[in-house]
Amino acid sequence: MRIKKGDEVEVIAGKDIGKRGEVLNVDREKDRVMVEGINIVHRHTQPSRQNQQGGIVENEAPIHVSNVQLICPSCGEKTRIGADFMDDGTKVRVCKKCNEIIRE
Repeated sequence: MRIKKGDEVEVIAGKDIGKRGEVLNVDREKDRVMVEGINIVHRHTQPSRQNQQGGIVENEAPIHVSNVQLICPSCGEKTRIGADFMDDGTKVRVCKKCNEIIRE
């Protein structure tokens, strides 16, 4: 998976298409990512000791990684991600549009 925690992504499919947000969590086993402010679900909760009021709580739910695309920090556009090797042998992610190195 080429998307990492802290990356800015844009949703390219689903109910939140076109929205941008930061990746909060990555689940490599299920190929899903949690994006800030994306895929908001409502959970009806009963009153408890922690939540005296109860009611409807809004949370972010995971979205499949194929439905998001990385935003390049250099050019600011959504892009595909390539891999390249530095002179010292370390592998880095590269923007396919502007060929700039994406932060590691």
